[in-house]
Amino acid sequence: MGSLDLAVLLAAGAAGGSSCLTSTTVLEPAGGRHASVAPAKFADANSNNKRGVYAYEQRFLGDESRYAVLIDSKQSQLNRAEQALAQAIEDGHPLLSRVPHVRLTYERAGTVEHYYDLTLPHRIFDGHIRAGTIDGTPTTQTPEYRAVRDASPANARALLETSPVTLIFGGWDATRRSRQGRWRSALVGEIAGFMAAVRDPDGLLVKPAPGLKGGARVDPVGMQINLGKKVMTEVADRQQAELSPSTHSTIVKTAGGIKPGETKSASALGLGGIPPTLDQLTGVACDAIIRTHVLSFATLRQMRFGAGPEGDAACRALLAALALNALARSDAELYLRANCDLVEAESPRVRLDRRGGEFLEVEPLGIDAADLLLSEALAHAEKAADVSWTGLAMRVTGNPDILSGAVDADDKP
Repeated sequence: MGSLDLAVLLAAGAAGGSSCLTSTTVLEPAGGRHASVAPAKFADANSNNKRGVYAYEQRFLGDESRYAVLIDSKQSQLNRAEQALAQAIEDGHPLLSRVPHVRLTYERAGTVEHYYDLTLPHRIFDGHIRAGTIDGTPTTQTPEYRAVRDASPANARALLETSPVTLIFGGWDATRRSRQGRWRSALVGEIAGFMAAVRDPDGLLVKPAPGLKGGARVDPVGMQINLGKKVMTEVADRQQAELSPSTHSTIVKTAGGIKPGETKSASALGLGGIPPTLDQLTGVACDAIIRTHVLSFATLRQMRFGAGPEGDAACRALLAALALNALARSDAELYLRANCDLVEAESPRVRLDRRGGEFLEVEPLGIDAADLLLSEALAHAEKAADVSWTGLAMRVTGNPDILSGAVDADDKP
């Protein structure tokens, strides 16, 4: 078994190098194979189903066609990798703090809030960054941001030294009139659960139909608490600062409809119990759960950085090392959602495509090994391509008018 070192990344970043590096890990429910897991839930675009739906699709597991359910999507896996990097930078990690990044600052109710290109949905091309200012000048009118927006695969140097996460996780400058920057993600991943094959009398696969589980709440004071108009309004008003605007408005409106001498349930205030009802999607039993990540060197090789063949290969190796570092950190935290606790059933299997149907098995990277690899890749890129990574590369002040229009999902008018 080979080792994933700088020489491997440099060779993969040069013309004719490996197409991809693939990491697959067999997972299982922490409670055991008998336990169910909660897959990712999506809004149903074709109905008013507030419960949401699961994403099923037919795939092959070995030589057998199965139905698979998406436990964690490609976008979600990238978000976890980005968050892992962002946390390390915020914690002052001596190496990752050198990774160039953009910081967006909003001030809300006397509190300063920071956001980063690592976690904003469109990364450096995000609308919040474009609508902000840098030292009083609109962001899109500054030379440093124009250099980023004008970057192209022919020369992506400005992005490499301002927002390298945009190059490995992808970004799209969709609002620009022309010369839109479209960068596909070099790293993708997902977690999929495969279910036992159930076939109809004709031998066709039967699509799984998730069941429903019961939800309940017990109030030891009383399972039913009813209040009159005056009391309900007063209780809501005393908590107004803590309630969302829509919740407060709904409670006051309900109270306003209570006639003299009548009472209504105060469940909206969190009072009283809720009897068990089958109104929530239940978990899914999976025969196999597989986490897959792919790092595309073919994608990285489309980028040049104005440093010649050897220097450009060094820059690609640096981006690959950063992607692998994010992957090592996110894989170390198997945190998804409630009722979806997973464990690794075996060590990750990592292999490097060597073209022509040949593959090289390599040792998976832990966090310490990934840090060492990134450190070596950065040192080499500094010498071979004069790369300069010094941490915070762009400070953007958010537009307060945009912040004033921000509402939570349940506060929509």
